[in-house]
Amino acid sequence: MTSKKLVWGRETPRAEAAAVALDGRLPLLDGAKGLVRKVFPDHWSFLLGELALYSLVVLVLTGVYLTMFFNPSMGEIVYQGAYQPLHGERMTEAYASALHISFEVRGGLLIRQIHHWAALVFVAAIAVHMLRVFLTGAFRRPRELNWVLGVTLFVLAMLEGFSGYSLPDDLISGTGLRIAEGVILSIPLVGTYISFFAFGGEYPGHDIIPRLYSVHILLVPGLLLALVGAHLTLVFSLKHTHWAGRGRTNRNVVGMPMFPQFLTRTLGLLFALFGVLALLAGLGQINPIWAYGPYRTDNASTGSQPDWYIGFLEGTLRLMPAVETRVLGHTISWNVLVPAVLLPGAIFTALYLYPFLERWLTPGKGEHHLCDRPRNQPTRTGLGVAGVAFYAVLLVAGGDDVIAYSFRISVNALVWTLRVTLFLLPPLCFMVTKRVCLALQARDRERLLEGEETGDLVQSVEGGYGEDHGSLTADQRSVLLIRDVPEPLEAPPPLDAGEAGSRGARLLLRAAQVRATLSRWFHQDRVELPATDTQRRRITGAVAPPAYSEQRDDQLLTVAGTEPREEPS
Repeated sequence: MTSKKLVWGRETPRAEAAAVALDGRLPLLDGAKGLVRKVFPDHWSFLLGELALYSLVVLVLTGVYLTMFFNPSMGEIVYQGAYQPLHGERMTEAYASALHISFEVRGGLLIRQIHHWAALVFVAAIAVHMLRVFLTGAFRRPRELNWVLGVTLFVLAMLEGFSGYSLPDDLISGTGLRIAEGVILSIPLVGTYISFFAFGGEYPGHDIIPRLYSVHILLVPGLLLALVGAHLTLVFSLKHTHWAGRGRTNRNVVGMPMFPQFLTRTLGLLFALFGVLALLAGLGQINPIWAYGPYRTDNASTGSQPDWYIGFLEGTLRLMPAVETRVLGHTISWNVLVPAVLLPGAIFTALYLYPFLERWLTPGKGEHHLCDRPRNQPTRTGLGVAGVAFYAVLLVAGGDDVIAYSFRISVNALVWTLRVTLFLLPPLCFMVTKRVCLALQARDRERLLEGEETGDLVQSVEGGYGEDHGSLTADQRSVLLIRDVPEPLEAPPPLDAGEAGSRGARLLLRAAQVRATLSRWFHQDRVELPATDTQRRRITGAVAPPAYSEQRDDQLLTVAGTEPREEPS
């Protein structure tokens, strides 16, 4: 018999009474009610961010386990552990403890490999998620800060991966640290001081592994968790973007409720990720440190490759010609400074500034909650594909020695081929991608005018034959027609006689002219789609920002699984 208690004048089961009592002291149920019915995205592409989040969960869990057995010391010992081929070898305690985890701790090798695979998936998921945000324009107002947080998370994820990759102090990770030391030394004036501080003296020193350990388990994870929390808070506050379609506007949010639909999907993704990572760790060997041996400064590994997210830096170093300059008694190594410091700095600065640059080239300051189809923004899509091509060439260049050895070709010939490709392939990809996007827009126009191809031939009353076309549904027409393609900025009027003599006015005019020219280059290429007056009004209503004051179309807003967006203050 269920025990009951009198609450508010009626008999209530003890579980409910306990919940009421707890909520009275810690009001969780009021917040949970709103969360349970909160609308979440219903398209698969939005799960990429969750993939990164759950990879981080796996990294934290496995990292806590590994921390219990790892000794981040650079003190030397003679190995007498379970791995017989290295018996009697001198090595650091860090490397010996990594061998201990791999061969003597129950489940240690499995957890080590899950941790490494999860790190690769974590960085890859962030990169693909950012690419999805970029190509769909989900970084536009009011989400510029979330884009900045995302880029920062990507940088921290790479730093976390590199610091963890270096901890075992095997021959490959030591070679990576040697390259990092060379990059630090290439920084003019302060490079030697930074190197002495990081390594605790002349390379290799005795402090770098303990310091990287603190960075890996405390500093960067703390920053990652804090920024992930801020990122998710902004996502909850601003709500997600959604794809254009019937009933979807800049003023509402369309998706599935948290419970039970979204919760079921996201938990399924979580368990699937756990299973795939465990399967990879059990069947796919990764980073077998015992095969490389301990790091020694007089040895270097051959055929070794860094993890993919650092591979592009390796490629830049291999493609840059040997160029040095002697200035005031100091040598500036451009062959290291440019590819490993200045180029990555320029790339990530461009990523940070891109949302603000596109906003500067785009008229209007309204909010954007509808995702762009990549074909409808050919210039932005071309830039994204060009960036991916640029990165791909550098990644291939990072393994030029392995490629040359495997295919029996000249390393010098391969390096020069990749140097030329690095400058030719991205512009070519940009032009081809832009033409493909315009061709896809033309295809959309053809579908709107003629309907969907069925592959059937029909005979007319005159006796001729022609292809039969099926009409598009209202949902299909909405997907094709609803797009936010602003007109380019207009060129500024010339200065009048009174302003022509002012140098400041001339500079402002020149800046406005450059802005208008770049805006035309960015926005003018498009294929106009056929639409009736009624359809144009619906398109205007759909892409209008939340502050849109005209009478709203109830048919666009009364859709199941939607909630209104807040009006901007």
